[in-house]
Amino acid sequence: MDFEFTEDQVMLRGLVREFLSEQCPVSHVRAMMDDSRGYDRDLYRRLIQLGMLPFPEAYGGAGLGMIEQAIVLEEMGRIPYPGPYFATVILAGGALMASGDRRTQARYLPDVSNGDLTMSLAFLEGGIAWGPETIRLSLRRDRDGYRLDGIKRFVPFGQSVDVILVVARAGEGRSAEGISLVAVPAGTPGLAIEPELMMDLTSKTATLRFEGVSVPAENLVGPEGGAWPAVELALRQAAVGASAEMLGAARKALEMSVDYAKVRKQFGQYIGQFQAIKHKLAEMLELVENAHAAVYYAAWALDARAPDAALAASVAKSTVNVAGRRVCGEAIQVHGGIGFTWEYDLHLYFKRAKHLEPLYGDTEYHRERVLQEVLAGRVAGSA
Repeated sequence: MDFEFTEDQVMLRGLVREFLSEQCPVSHVRAMMDDSRGYDRDLYRRLIQLGMLPFPEAYGGAGLGMIEQAIVLEEMGRIPYPGPYFATVILAGGALMASGDRRTQARYLPDVSNGDLTMSLAFLEGGIAWGPETIRLSLRRDRDGYRLDGIKRFVPFGQSVDVILVVARAGEGRSAEGISLVAVPAGTPGLAIEPELMMDLTSKTATLRFEGVSVPAENLVGPEGGAWPAVELALRQAAVGASAEMLGAARKALEMSVDYAKVRKQFGQYIGQFQAIKHKLAEMLELVENAHAAVYYAAWALDARAPDAALAASVAKSTVNVAGRRVCGEAIQVHGGIGFTWEYDLHLYFKRAKHLEPLYGDTEYHRERVLQEVLAGRVAGSA
C-alpha cells in the first residue's frame, strides 16, 4: 500500500491540529484534569462539527474511514485531548455501525454527529480481558423490556456521557452466543456511577453498577444474543484507534526530546552532541516510524476489509504498546530531572500512553492473537 496521505487527508490533519492547538492548549488540558466531567462540552461540540466523523452522510457524518480516524486520533494524542471523542465515535459509534441496526443508528447517530449526544461502551468487568467469556452482566426479559444486573469497570467517560452501550449476556454460558448490546441512558434508575481515579487524569473512567436496571425492548441494539460480531469489530477498531493516540503521544514526546537536546547544555556542550543521547533519539525515532507504519497499515486493512485486518490490528497494538512505553520513558531520561516534574508537560504523554497500553488488548494478548492468526493462515494455505 501507499503510505503517503492524500491531499484531503493532509488537510484534515492540518485542520484538526490547528483547532486543537488553538482551542485546547495544555492549560485547558490541565484544567480538565480537575473537572468532574472531564471535558468542555462546548469545545467537544465544535470539534465534532469539524466534519470528520466516519458515519454515513444520512446520519450527519462525513463517511470517512479508519485511516482518517487514525489521523484525527494521532493529533488528539499529541495534545493530549481530554474528551469523549474516542468513547463516543470509535467505541460506541463503531459498535452501532457494526451492529447493522439501522433503527438504532437513526435514533442516536444524528445527535452524535452534531455534538449533542455523547456515548460510551461498557465492556470490562472483573479483569482486563477482551473475549466473550468475560461477560457476566446479565440481561433478562422483564415485562415489556429487559433487566440488567451486574458491574462494569473502566468505562471511558462513564461519569459524564449521555448514553452507555452495555455489553451483556442473555442466558447462561461463556461463549460468544448470548452476547447482547443494549443502550442505557445515564440517570436510569438502578444505575450507580462511581468515578475512578486513574493515572491519566485526562482520560476519565467510571465503574457502573447495575441493580435491577430496566430498559425498554427498543433499547436493544441488534439481535438478542447475537451482538458479539459487532462488539468484536468495535474492539478491533478501538485497538487501532488507541494505537493511533499512543503514536501521537510518542511522536510528541520525541519532538520534545529533540528540542530539549538542542538547548540543554552540560559540561559546556549541548546534550544532543553526546553519543548516548544521539543513540537514544535515533532509537526513539525508529520506534515511532515502525509504529506509524503498523498503525496506518492496520487502518487501511480495516477500511479495505482485507483478509489480514485482524492480524494487522493486533500487530499495530502490540507494536505501539512497546513503542509508546519505550519512547515516552526514554523521553523522560533525555530530559533528566525536569522530565519527572508535575509542571513540565512530558508526564501527560507518558500517562496517556500507559493508560491506553492495556486497553483493547495488552502486548501479550495481541501477540497471542498474532500467533493464532498466522497459524490459522498456514493451515488454510496448506489445505
